Amino acid sequence: MKKQIIEFILYLKVERNYALNTQQAYERDLNQLLAFLKVQNISSWSALDTQMLNVFIMQLRHKNISSRSIRRYLSSIKGFLTYLVNQNQLKQNCAIQLRTPKIKQTLPNTLHYEQLLQILKTTGNARFEDRDVAIIEVIYSCGLRVSELTSLNVSDVDLSQGFLSVMGKGSKIRHTPLGRSAQQAISQHLKTHQANALFVNKNGDRIGVRSVQNMIKKRALAAGVKINVYPHMLRHAAATHFLQSSHDLRSTQEFLGHASIKSTQVYTHLDFLELSKVYDQCHPRAKKS
Repeated sequence: MKKQIIEFILYLKVERNYALNTQQAYERDLNQLLAFLKVQNISSWSALDTQMLNVFIMQLRHKNISSRSIRRYLSSIKGFLTYLVNQNQLKQNCAIQLRTPKIKQTLPNTLHYEQLLQILKTTGNARFEDRDVAIIEVIYSCGLRVSELTSLNVSDVDLSQGFLSVMGKGSKIRHTPLGRSAQQAISQHLKTHQANALFVNKNGDRIGVRSVQNMIKKRALAAGVKINVYPHMLRHAAATHFLQSSHDLRSTQEFLGHASIKSTQVYTHLDFLELSKVYDQCHPRAKKS
């Protein structure tokens, strides 16, 4: 059973080109299911049934696992069992019948533009001032996820054309415009920068997600911003300000690198009625009053 999990993870890597984080999440979920099945004396995947999976999910709930995490478990299990069916190692996918728990949508906190300016004007660590300003400018200018920012190389920056090449979720590359302020900040940063990675730490290694989070939090506190500021808040602010100016939901989706417009709807404070209004105004087949 363990061997089949290993083969499935290899399939996700080679055939589906899934990101490393996704591969690891699938593997953790499936190994936890495997540990549960061993306690139940289940020795093959063909012996698994819907009732047994329901017991597994119930145990997760008793451990206060969130609905969002349970959805991920179910996604991992369904994907794995579908793979076994396609490989003729299983007759049917017994996870298909399981109901996926609903998730209460929560909106990210908002950072106002004036607060962003306060953070940028506040001087932090003098040694890394140019780097830190460039980091904040790039996240906000391009609406990046912090993991996308930390993976950037100098070669991903095209200052002459004002574009940035970003490796997003699912190892998909998108090209996003760089604002003038971000271009200037990167140019200043690169004057003393030597490494291949665009942003590095004090040891000269690629900067990590936690370091970026801590830097932004400390800088916001020093600026007198009275809310907990984190990188994703800058991404959300960028999306909100972009949509408010453009009134273009599709462009905002492309800007953020979202596969689904549902994700864009959440990040930009849109509810279904607002989305419907945009649809009615823009879709050629929509009913217009």
